[in-house]
Amino acid sequence: MKETRLENNLLATPVPMGSYRSEDVVFLLKDLSSVDLERGTEDREEAIQNGTHYSEMLPVEYRPSEEYIRLFHDTLRTTARQVAEAVAVVAEQIMAKRRGDNLVLASLARAGTPIGVLIKRYIRTHSNLNPPHYGISIIRGKGIDENALKYMLREHPGADIQFVDGWTGKGAIRKVLIQACAKFERDYGVRLNDDLAVLADPGCCSATYGTRDDFLIPSACLNSTVSGLISRTVLRDDLIGPNDYHGAKYYKEWAEEDLSNGYVDAIAEHFESVREAARAQALSLLAREEDPVTWKGEQDIRRIQSDFGIADINLVKPGVGETTRVLLRRVPWKILVDDLNNPNLAPILLLAKDRGVPVEEYADLTYSCCGIIKPLKEVIS
Repeated sequence: MKETRLENNLLATPVPMGSYRSEDVVFLLKDLSSVDLERGTEDREEAIQNGTHYSEMLPVEYRPSEEYIRLFHDTLRTTARQVAEAVAVVAEQIMAKRRGDNLVLASLARAGTPIGVLIKRYIRTHSNLNPPHYGISIIRGKGIDENALKYMLREHPGADIQFVDGWTGKGAIRKVLIQACAKFERDYGVRLNDDLAVLADPGCCSATYGTRDDFLIPSACLNSTVSGLISRTVLRDDLIGPNDYHGAKYYKEWAEEDLSNGYVDAIAEHFESVREAARAQALSLLAREEDPVTWKGEQDIRRIQSDFGIADINLVKPGVGETTRVLLRRVPWKILVDDLNNPNLAPILLLAKDRGVPVEEYADLTYSCCGIIKPLKEVIS
């Protein structure tokens, strides 16, 4: 095993970023707020499909209509208890698996951040633990921010890091995490647990989850205004040096429209009422004998890829969360749904109507829905 000192005095002290309270999360990100990184949806899509990595630029933040904001609030009111129970189920599993006081939460910015904030609040309220919580970057095709990992391990010797995200699609980020942890052990001799805790795991690619149902997590409906006003993370050689954290922008100009803290407050209100049921569900999940990671969702996506003649599987984005992202910041071709009357699909159907994207029912879909990005290089049959 290679022995390498993780302490690096050149690692930057985290700069205050985002609209969450510091006791809820600390972002290990380089502030790129002054850099012009946004590109229009069509231009960005063309660049991505022609080989530019998505992390080298940012989408223009979608400004939701009043109708869509109302739908977000309606969805939050109807699902807050369900989200709270999923958070509690995950948190109870984490506490049961990690009985020491070395727990450190590392949420994958940005979709994982509100979930990490909620898990931390639950653990802080219902145990004698108050785990540090950081927001860090992981990027498909490039890996995890190793400087962020080094910082956490330096600040918390012996840390037992629990990675957190919002949901799974076909499992791409889980695979990146597995590869990144293996690389980190090879390079630095430190073994990290590649378990990824998520609220919803319809793709069946995570061992720690709240539910396998593909239900609507309201934070999937919005971008920075429900994620601490933080952009997607950025990794570009001319902006990020060897001792820098991955970058992001802090959209202070959206402060009046920020819903981040109100969102987590609304869900946390239900923690006490769901605690007993969540604890029982967590114990049941921990006692299961079968391997919870089957990658079933990926098999479903291969069928869609074949049925629609799509060359690049990365253009198929399954699940409510990923489909919402397609509609908010990519160029959609069509949306597949399991049932047009599925109540989880109201925001999807509204966004699709707003953008003029066709919606089709697709038989035997594992997920509630699936977004297909428009291929710009070939004609789809």
